[in-house]
Amino acid sequence: MTAVPVVAVRSRVRSIAYRAIVPLASVGAALAVSGVLITLVGADPVEAYGAMLRGAAGSVGSLATTAVRTTPLLLTGLAVALSFRAGVFNVGAEGQLYAGAALATLVALLPVGLPALVHVPLTLAAGFLGGALWALVPAYLRAYRGVSEVVTTLMLNFVGIQLVSYLVDPITGPLGERGASYAQSHTIPRSAELPILIKGTSLHAGLLIGIALAVGLFVLIKYTPIGFRLRMLGGNPVAARFAGLSSAREIVIVMLLSGGIAGLAGAAEVMGLRYRLYDRFSPGYGYDGIAVALLAGSNPLAVLGSATFFGGLRAGANAMQQATGIETSVVLIIQALTILFVIFSPLRGWAAARAARTGEPVPEVASNAG
Repeated sequence: MTAVPVVAVRSRVRSIAYRAIVPLASVGAALAVSGVLITLVGADPVEAYGAMLRGAAGSVGSLATTAVRTTPLLLTGLAVALSFRAGVFNVGAEGQLYAGAALATLVALLPVGLPALVHVPLTLAAGFLGGALWALVPAYLRAYRGVSEVVTTLMLNFVGIQLVSYLVDPITGPLGERGASYAQSHTIPRSAELPILIKGTSLHAGLLIGIALAVGLFVLIKYTPIGFRLRMLGGNPVAARFAGLSSAREIVIVMLLSGGIAGLAGAAEVMGLRYRLYDRFSPGYGYDGIAVALLAGSNPLAVLGSATFFGGLRAGANAMQQATGIETSVVLIIQALTILFVIFSPLRGWAAARAARTGEPVPEVASNAG
């Protein structure tokens, strides 16, 4: 009677190990190749990576900085991962992030004197709504007109960025602070600010929102009827149609959820870190979310790890530059190489074949299939 649970546990452990092989090997290969490049410019890669590690995790302050850099990547990564799992390629998280930040700022600046207990949830809801609305048109066009969501969401990224630039213009923008030297909104009231988790740092409650969403999306996808339909739609849309699923409805639902989560990323940046809306405040979090989702194989729980990895790279980049003189842009090289190795790694076929021989599920590596 006890053999069955032991076998099941061993089977599950092997399945998780096979899924982790490609991401871990890809990270290792990217660091190795980047190390060669660092050597070619006359620096010591061991010293460089050591300084980067200390900058990312060498103290409480460093860990807090890593967590702050991780938060928007976690939320945009979850947004992209959710859409990928349903076979919908939402690459518009950047525009949805800007739209969510804009609507969240508008609600935060309402002159009504709301208490924090009401103002914070209301502003977060506005951020979610802004991102969802920004994804509505691409969702409709994909579901009911067959227009590629890759094209529409990508184009709307630029519209969202320019819209925020207009809104915070210091001369004519309706949210802009008049006479400011840089395009920005007025400072949001304290009642709309997210709580700080560690005193003396910038670590805010947006991280907790991201972690809760990662767990919630994992449960949703894995254990609910809605998640089953989304996985079926992403894994085999033909079978989904024969099973009577309304693919158009499911596409709209997943796009709205994906856009809303990306909008939350923008709201959290305004409410927890910057306290006002700036022109071009995002360094590309929406695009980086695609890399985060790919490295995680579109698994919401694995997004936690991949977002932390990329957040740590960003947090440790300045320490590496100070210690070795290497430009911080090397982290972008590491990030790009990691994704290339994930996509083209020969280990993907090996892991899938090994899983098939042992009767395990095929690993979900950088795939939208369920």
